[in-house]
Amino acid sequence: MENILKKIKEYNRIIIFGHERPDGDCIGSQYGLYYVLKESFPEKEVYVSGEVSEYVSFIGRPTMVDDSLFKGALAICVDCANGERLSDKRFKNCDYSIKIDHHINVDSFCDYEYVDSKAPACAQILTEFFLKFNDVFKITKEAAEALYVGIVTDTGRFKYDSTSPVTHRVAASLLEYGVNIGKIDNNLSIETIDALRLRGYCLNTFKTTENGFAYLIMTRDIINKFGVSDEDAANQVNAISTINECPVWAMFIEYPDQIRVRLRSRGPKVNILAEKYEGGGHEKASGAKLQSWDKLDEFLLDADRLVKEYKNEKM
Repeated sequence: MENILKKIKEYNRIIIFGHERPDGDCIGSQYGLYYVLKESFPEKEVYVSGEVSEYVSFIGRPTMVDDSLFKGALAICVDCANGERLSDKRFKNCDYSIKIDHHINVDSFCDYEYVDSKAPACAQILTEFFLKFNDVFKITKEAAEALYVGIVTDTGRFKYDSTSPVTHRVAASLLEYGVNIGKIDNNLSIETIDALRLRGYCLNTFKTTENGFAYLIMTRDIINKFGVSDEDAANQVNAISTINECPVWAMFIEYPDQIRVRLRSRGPKVNILAEKYEGGGHEKASGAKLQSWDKLDEFLLDADRLVKEYKNEKM
């Protein structure tokens, strides 16, 4: 962390990058870092580059930074294990790059990298960083709320196994800066009528394999029929998260160039399965991709086998 602080002090222009299809932890980490740097170093230029997540847009809305600003800048890439997944590949045009992440380290794409795969959220790592050097960094209410959203969303509101005593202590420390829990919960809980109708469709059409792998298929036609965003569609993966007989579940969502798999678990480690299909992630929450629907049956067989082995071990 001392090396990261040194580089932040060294550069007068800092650009913060996140991954494609950003989630709450990505946006929370980007804007938590942004607000802290702006308050702590008002003389520096700080930018947030990337895609917008409507789900957490109340925190901030990244933009695409002008090409002229990269030369002489420091790039800080957050919440992304794979350089190809960054939404703005121009981080390579910066003079120096830093990765801060909590995923299993599968790709070294920055000059300096700080990875803590035991942390449930990148926002937790950043908060610990700011607290460690509290004589340098000033955490504002805006920053605290962004970081809190990052922690809350990536821990499933503190439900996932990765949540630790440290996570609760870090989250509690952010409350000291005036975090409005009610406002955040309201923003994270509401959904559109179209999204609610899509959830009903998911509950009526999900499928299960012989041994208890539950899954949803989300084609472009379905997304267009319900008039929802890709983000709203992808979030429906948790609609089938509470099925007692199904400790592993997934959504297969069709994009123009590929089929993305959102893979979740209450028991078996699913990251190894994800890695077989050009993906990866956490033990209980990973992502993968299929090049076509022709690969679906193969994936279902592998997932069903994983669940079967897990249930046999528990007997």
